[in-house]
Amino acid sequence: MRDTVRDFAVSRIEPIAAELDREHRFPYELIAELAELGLMGMTVPEEYGGAGTDTLSYALAVEELTRIDSSVAITVAAHHSLGTLPIYYFGNEEQKREWLPQLASGQKLAAFGLTEPGAGSDAGATRTTAELREGEWLVNGSKIFITNAGTEITACVTITARTEDDEISNLIIPNGTSGYEISAPMEKMGWHASDTRELSFDDCAVPERNLLGPRGQGFNQFLEILDGGRISVAAMAVGLAQGAYDLAAAYAQEREQFGRPISRFQAVQFRLADMATEIEAARNLVYKAAWVKDQGRPFGREAAIAKLYSGEMSNRVVNWALQVHGGYGYMDEFAISRFYRDQKILEIGEGTNEVQRMVIARHLGF
Repeated sequence: MRDTVRDFAVSRIEPIAAELDREHRFPYELIAELAELGLMGMTVPEEYGGAGTDTLSYALAVEELTRIDSSVAITVAAHHSLGTLPIYYFGNEEQKREWLPQLASGQKLAAFGLTEPGAGSDAGATRTTAELREGEWLVNGSKIFITNAGTEITACVTITARTEDDEISNLIIPNGTSGYEISAPMEKMGWHASDTRELSFDDCAVPERNLLGPRGQGFNQFLEILDGGRISVAAMAVGLAQGAYDLAAAYAQEREQFGRPISRFQAVQFRLADMATEIEAARNLVYKAAWVKDQGRPFGREAAIAKLYSGEMSNRVVNWALQVHGGYGYMDEFAISRFYRDQKILEIGEGTNEVQRMVIARHLGF
């Protein structure tokens, strides 16, 4: 799995990654090829159009994609972990048969609408509402920072909404539904080739059957989804750090100062050694979290630890890697500049560093 994805990332993504970033262009052609490789629905069973692999294989794939380009990696990760898996985990058989074949095969993309302008880390503060009237859910509200919601191949978004004052449920909203509006692409510091939108719902009506799972279970459902999503974002952090290290190590051997490559200087050697050590530690945390999930055991603690450490590790490593590049690293013509911009969101998405510490503390009994 690692070799297959690495070969694809190097041969197909790397040559155009800078261009996609510069043009803020969604990589439709790459997504189609990733779909052909079976990477868009990896852990979904084959009967629903997926590849039927385990979580560890999926983490490996995400890591290898991010090693070359974060925008492509987050498109795959958000579609799989956040967009598709809620339907697989919580959908009834009719919903699975309707949505999963097109999503797991990569023919269409899915999005997950949780974050709102006033409900980020406090996801339970959801203000979007859904009122059941004559067999339809009437949805009103907004979501923000939603990945994959507005592409030409997006099929649907799963959203959290209050179905009563003290009740949160999940609903599937197909793209093109009347009253569902999608903003223009949002301007971001990084992930320039990924699709990020704001969503608004104004008396958006969907059939009662679009309720995902039992009514009132939306909060517990999205917590479970976020646990899995944290493994994929942690894998992204490891991949980005590894890619940054690769760039720094190669540059250090090419760049000469004072008559010799800077890799010959102990200051640079020690920094590269620290980078390699931290990456390896984070990689083992991610693989362990994926393995625990694959054993069918509770994995929320392991996922939060992997996400927290990997995110902060990637910050340190990409900063050190840019420092090795010196002034050239500050120039956009060098890939490390893109890696630097793409990194910060890994400490925010799927729960901020502070939220991870809250989750870990709860698992420790505090």
